Amino acid sequence: MIVKAKRGKMKSINLILLLLLGLSFSVTLNAQDSTAAQAYRDQDYKKSIELYEELVLQALNEKKESAQLYYNLGNAYFRDNQIGKAILNYERALLLNPGDSDIRHNLRFAQSRIEDRIETAGSLFLTNWFHAVRDLNHSNGWANLGVVLFILLLIAIGTFLFVRILWIRKFSFYTGLVLIVLILLANVFAFDQKKERIHRNYAIVMTGAARVSAAPNENSNTLFELHEGTKVRIRNTDGNWYEIEIANGSVGWTSKDNVEVI
Repeated sequence: MIVKAKRGKMKSINLILLLLLGLSFSVTLNAQDSTAAQAYRDQDYKKSIELYEELVLQALNEKKESAQLYYNLGNAYFRDNQIGKAILNYERALLLNPGDSDIRHNLRFAQSRIEDRIETAGSLFLTNWFHAVRDLNHSNGWANLGVVLFILLLIAIGTFLFVRILWIRKFSFYTGLVLIVLILLANVFAFDQKKERIHRNYAIVMTGAARVSAAPNENSNTLFELHEGTKVRIRNTDGNWYEIEIANGSVGWTSKDNVEVI
């Protein structure tokens, strides 16, 4: 009995310590966030960048990646005229919270400042529709919605099985069919967004002029140049080289030093 009591007491103490550590981290994060925000308001953008970079690193170490921190860091970089890094952080924020209109607005504004103007290759209507609807919410939001819809489906099934009124049974039946389709869509959207977050196969050009070659070596012919802030898709990797594709479908190889993965 005494041993059990001690174990229970130790578990309680450990739980309290964990809660206190979490609270301490949260308080420290909030305090530093306030300091970084104040530096931004004081137009000391370099100090704000330094503080927000530390906050982002802390959040990553704690596995608490934050769209808000990336967004604030992007704003600080933009004000400091570091357009490539601003776009990089806006894109990272958008990856975590694709439905945020402020992030989208600031990203578009920053993209209007880059040198490259690349025509986007045509894509299927269904593909555009899929991404437009998917990006109305983030992966956790779609997953939570899927759970709510599943509960409603169970209610609809229960109503269909146990209620004898004909019109209610019909309504429950067709409602259930619609809910099944919505559940499938919610899960597909959540899975697709999570896959994008995990694989991270897009990058931003971080140098003033990035050479894109026909093959992954320095002696290969130059196909074209890309400039700071341009978004590329990573198709393949070979040593210190990425095979990239730009919005118009053109493909080539560039050094990993020229880009940073979103």
